[in-house]
Amino acid sequence: MASEVTEATAPKPRGVFEDEIHRVIVDNHLFKPGERIAIGASGGKDSTVLAYVMSELNRRHDYGLDLFLLSIDEGITGYRDDSLETVKRNEIQYGLPLKVVSYKELYGWTMDEIVKLIVLLVFKALDRGAALLKVDKLVTGHNADDIAETVLLNILRGDIARLSRCTSITTGEDGPIPRCKPFKYTYEKEIVIYPCIYSPNAYRGFAREFIKDLERIRPRAIIDIIKSGEDFRISTFTKMPEQGNCERCGYISSQKWCKACVLLEGLNRGLPKLGIGRTRGFDNERNKDVKETNGTKSLESKQCGTLDF
Repeated sequence: MASEVTEATAPKPRGVFEDEIHRVIVDNHLFKPGERIAIGASGGKDSTVLAYVMSELNRRHDYGLDLFLLSIDEGITGYRDDSLETVKRNEIQYGLPLKVVSYKELYGWTMDEIVKLIVLLVFKALDRGAALLKVDKLVTGHNADDIAETVLLNILRGDIARLSRCTSITTGEDGPIPRCKPFKYTYEKEIVIYPCIYSPNAYRGFAREFIKDLERIRPRAIIDIIKSGEDFRISTFTKMPEQGNCERCGYISSQKWCKACVLLEGLNRGLPKLGIGRTRGFDNERNKDVKETNGTKSLESKQCGTLDF
């Protein structure tokens, strides 16, 4: 037990930390020479460390990658200002081009005007920002703690579809821009103690607290949960949702309209609860609007949720 505690919790020298990330990248064939890679940069500790490590490893091991920083400005007064300044400093320190994309630019709304589905819009914005950069892949700073939490959350929700893919180191390979997680097997505490700019993190409630309790009892619990998620096997008789494309914006969705477009349509129509929870009511409203012939434009002709590159 003592050796397990030492292995899982002892701080790692900087070089060892970087070598482990290098091995994850090489062993999983995450990148190819010449690819353009967007680094999701929030200004927090995970993405700040990721930006430095990716820049350093790209230089040291001659990956041959074109790296970019991609940051999202949600438009929340007093919330993103400091972290955006951190990202701008990273741009200078690491010599990486920075692209800041705002919610207002993408959706026509700022986060001061939107109080729901924050995570959904962030990830959609990252996809669109990455498309604007014309990159081949997007890397995010999700660490082992994050992935273990997601495994537990999907088990608690009974979300088989997400459970089957949440432990993948690369996702969205069938889409236009795959996402990679070089920190998949990296503990959050390793990132916190890594010699780099630190920013306070946000907690995800029950799952995170539960994982911290487990880790105190068994330090390898985080990696064990990820391994368990990887080993889950879904019955061949289980009907899985089919991934298609949103009819509105063209991005990956298992429904006719993706959640972001449903939410934005609700906001534009003065129905803020539209898109929160089940979407059956939305489909009924949509059918009603499509049938109207009094000169009103069809929903498909509206700009909500669309972006041309």
